Amino acid sequence: MENKNSRSGLSAGAARTGVLVVAALAALALAVWWWKGRGGDGADGPAAAASAAPGASGPGRGGPGGGRFGRSGPQPVSVAAVQRRDLAVTVDAIGSIASANTAVVRAKVSGELKALYFKEGQPVKAGQALALIDPRPFEIARDQAQAALARDQAQLENARADLARYRDLVAKEAAPRQQLDTQQALVRQLEATVLSDKAAVANAALQLSYTRVTAPISGQAGLKQADLGNTVTPSDANGLLSIAQTQPAAVVFAVPDARLARIRQQLAGGQPLAVQAWDRERRQMLAEGRVASTDNAIDASTGTIKVKALFPNTDGGLFPNQFVNVRLQLDTLKDALVVPTAAVQRGAPGTFVYVVADGQVSLRRVQVLAADGDSTAVQAELRPGEQVVIDGADRLRDGGKAEVIRVPAGGASAPGGRGGRGRAPGAAVSAANAVSAAPVPASASAAAADAGERPRWMDRVPPEVAEKLKAMSPEERRAWFQQHRASAAAQ
Repeated sequence: MENKNSRSGLSAGAARTGVLVVAALAALALAVWWWKGRGGDGADGPAAAASAAPGASGPGRGGPGGGRFGRSGPQPVSVAAVQRRDLAVTVDAIGSIASANTAVVRAKVSGELKALYFKEGQPVKAGQALALIDPRPFEIARDQAQAALARDQAQLENARADLARYRDLVAKEAAPRQQLDTQQALVRQLEATVLSDKAAVANAALQLSYTRVTAPISGQAGLKQADLGNTVTPSDANGLLSIAQTQPAAVVFAVPDARLARIRQQLAGGQPLAVQAWDRERRQMLAEGRVASTDNAIDASTGTIKVKALFPNTDGGLFPNQFVNVRLQLDTLKDALVVPTAAVQRGAPGTFVYVVADGQVSLRRVQVLAADGDSTAVQAELRPGEQVVIDGADRLRDGGKAEVIRVPAGGASAPGGRGGRGRAPGAAVSAANAVSAAPVPASASAAAADAGERPRWMDRVPPEVAEKLKAMSPEERRAWFQQHRASAAAQ
C-alpha cells in the first residue's frame, strides 16, 4: 500500500515539473519574440522606432546607430539643401492700429438738433456738413446786432456833421473853443460804439455759422451720439459723433531696445524701414508701410521701445484699435548661408546641424546670424547643396549612419486633421513607428515616384494611414511623425 502511494506521489511531482518546464519554455519564447520586436537583433522594428522618441538620444549617446539599444542600422531622416542667398533680418512684434488723427465733433452752440447729413460708418471729407442746429435764435441775435450798428452809425454821422460846423464857428470866433473840444470827444465816443457794434454783428454771424456743424478732418464717421429733436450743448461728453482719420493708418508696436540703434541709424540715413502687418493667424498680409518715428524713452519695465509705422491704407482694411502681427525688416544679409530653421539643433556641443553625405552623418557647429520664419542664416563650414537633417535628428550622432527618405509631395491634410478622426491612438502610433522604421533608399523611392508606383514603406502601415500620409506635404508628414513618435515613447 505504501509503495502504491509513493508511486502516485512521484507521478504527481513529475507532472508538476513538466508543467513548469513547459511554462518556462513558453516564457522564454515570448521573451525572445519580444526582444526581436524591440530591435534587439539589429532589425529596425516598429517598437525600435517608438523607443527613439525625441529626447531619448542625442549627440554621442547610444550605440553606433544612435538608437537606444545601440542598433547599427541606418536611421531614417528627412533632409534639405543648404542655400546661399539673401535673407531678410526681421523683428516680429504685436501692434495695434491707431488712426493718424481722431476728432470728437461737438456742438459749439446750444440748440435743438434739426438735421443729420452723414451716414454712420461712411467716409466724410473736411468741411462737409454733418448736422444742423436750429438757427432761428441766432438769426434774431444777428439782426439785433445789425440794428444797433445802424443806429450808432447814424449818430456818429450826425456828430461828425456838428463837429464840422463847430470848427467853422471857432475859426470865425463865433463859438467857444470848449464846445469844439466837447464835440470832438463825442465823435470819438460814437466811433468806438460803432466798432463795438461791428464786433457784435460778427460774433452773431459766427454763432449762426456754428449751427451748421461741419467735419473738422477727413476720415471715417462713427456712430451718432444724438438723435433728431434732442437739445445739444457744447458740454456734451460724447459730442455728436467721432471721426477717425485712417488714411494713413498708424501702427504702434514695441521692439527690444537692442534694436534701437539700428532703427535710428536707418532713419537718420533716410533709409526706409519696411513694415508688414499680418492677421492674427499670420496667414494673410494686410498692409505694407514704413517706420515713421520712435518714442522718446525706453520702457524700463519691459526693455522695449515703441515704434510707429504709417500705412497708406487705401483700401480701408485697417481699423483703429485692431491688433495685428507686425514684421519689421531691419536689414538684409547678402549672400548668406541659409538652412531650414528645423535643421538647427542645440545641445551639449552648442548650436549645430547634422549633414548627411553618402549615408554618413557628420555634426557641424554653426553660429546663428539671423532667422526669418522657416529659414535661418548661419556661419559655419557648410557648402551650398549639402544636405542637412530637418527631421529625425534626435536619433543621430556624429559619425553614425542615416538613410534619406524621399516621399512624394502634395496633399492638403494637416496632421491631426479630419483624416485621423475616430482612429485609435495605438493604430496611429504603430503606423508612425512602422513608417519611421522602414527606410527606403533614395534611388528606390525616386524610381517608384517616377513610375507612379506605391512606395514600399507604405506597405508597412494600415491602408487608411498610408493614404493619409501619402496625401500630406513633407512638412505635415514630418510633424505627424514627430507627434506620434512622442506618443509612442510616452506609452
